[in-house]
Amino acid sequence: MAATKGKLLYGIYRALSYGLSPWLYLHLRWRKHLGLEHPLRWPERLGSASLPRPPGPLLWFHAVSLGEGVAAIPVIKECAQRRPDLTILMTTTTVSAFEVIKNRLPSGIIYQFAPLDTPTVMDAFLSYWKPNAIVIMESELWPNLIMDASRKGIALALLNARVSAKSFKHWSRPLLLPLISLMLSKFSLIVPLSTMQAINFQLLHAPPFIINFSGDLKFAVEEFDISEGEMNSIEGLKIQLAQRRVWMASSIHKGEEEVILNVHKVLMQVHPDLVTIIVPRHPQHGQEIAQNLKKEGKSVALRSQRDKLLPGTNIYVVDTLGELRHLYKLTPMAVIGGSFLPGFAGHNISEAAAAGCAVLTGPYVGHFSRMVLEMQRLNPLSVLQVCGQLELEEALQNLLRDDKVLEAHRAAAKQAYHALSSGIVARVWNLLNHQVLQRALS
Repeated sequence: MAATKGKLLYGIYRALSYGLSPWLYLHLRWRKHLGLEHPLRWPERLGSASLPRPPGPLLWFHAVSLGEGVAAIPVIKECAQRRPDLTILMTTTTVSAFEVIKNRLPSGIIYQFAPLDTPTVMDAFLSYWKPNAIVIMESELWPNLIMDASRKGIALALLNARVSAKSFKHWSRPLLLPLISLMLSKFSLIVPLSTMQAINFQLLHAPPFIINFSGDLKFAVEEFDISEGEMNSIEGLKIQLAQRRVWMASSIHKGEEEVILNVHKVLMQVHPDLVTIIVPRHPQHGQEIAQNLKKEGKSVALRSQRDKLLPGTNIYVVDTLGELRHLYKLTPMAVIGGSFLPGFAGHNISEAAAAGCAVLTGPYVGHFSRMVLEMQRLNPLSVLQVCGQLELEEALQNLLRDDKVLEAHRAAAKQAYHALSSGIVARVWNLLNHQVLQRALS
């Protein structure tokens, strides 16, 4: 009965997504006009491939945006090394992810923009690329993708699987539960982010025997090569910061700059040589921050303009993409944004921990709460979670005041990161190989 209702609901979704296709096409063109889609490669979102499909078996990895895409890269590298006979296709949805990930993928990996979840587009995409298996990152549960892949006999895996509290409430409703139950039944492997996420998937009627644990892939931070020019630029900034006290606020969303700049003003009263590095989530936001500060008469250095940190310049705004991991190595303290205002859900703290920063974050961390708790469980000093601006001021004052305290927090963060990152990629590979690839390629 539930399966029949699920098929009926999928039929309704399929019909609606088909009917809305012309409007989705117009919406895509509008996004291109706004700069939210790639100016040349946007037709890939409609299933039009820009590269030929090589012969032989093909494995498709899909992630929505930058964080999920970066988390997939170590697994992609492991698959490419272990199974050189496989062609690997990687897709993401956002332009920001594309600009960063294209430079981090190993040679030979095909990179395309993800197709829209309409029947015509998805059928065109799957018919062209003919993947033997699809690996979906985190929560990209699109009905046409999943059902069409299943109909074509394509194996499905969900890695770092999670469902937000809002989505869980949405999917748990009697009206929609049969549809999500039907979709989850098509997977051969689900690797949840945590025990709680595993429970959520079981409550959504995922078959228990396909749920396996490996650890959070976002702990699998890897070094990546950057150009000689970029490395020289990083080294130049390191020299400029050498005689200054430094802290960084990264992945800052709109509205959070007010918190960071207020904290900066307080810290400057005690440490007049302090440099605050602000790395907004989106480069355009960085340019807006710099413009507003200049209007107020503040001296600001903007990374995209290659501005120098002159005497009297205490704010450095990074309005570029793909450098955050290297920038973390220039600061002893990193405040991870997307966590200071209600409605936000945090960002990956493991990159800062891997670089040896003392890690601080706000109260609104969403599904990253698991990462925070795991690190704190190993060492309470590894992550300082503050409830707002005043606590952030106090925490940073304490770190700036006492070098021994700062070093203890830095060491704790790095120790916790190493303990939690060990062996994750190998465990994921073993699960993928045994439960998906061996069956899909037999």
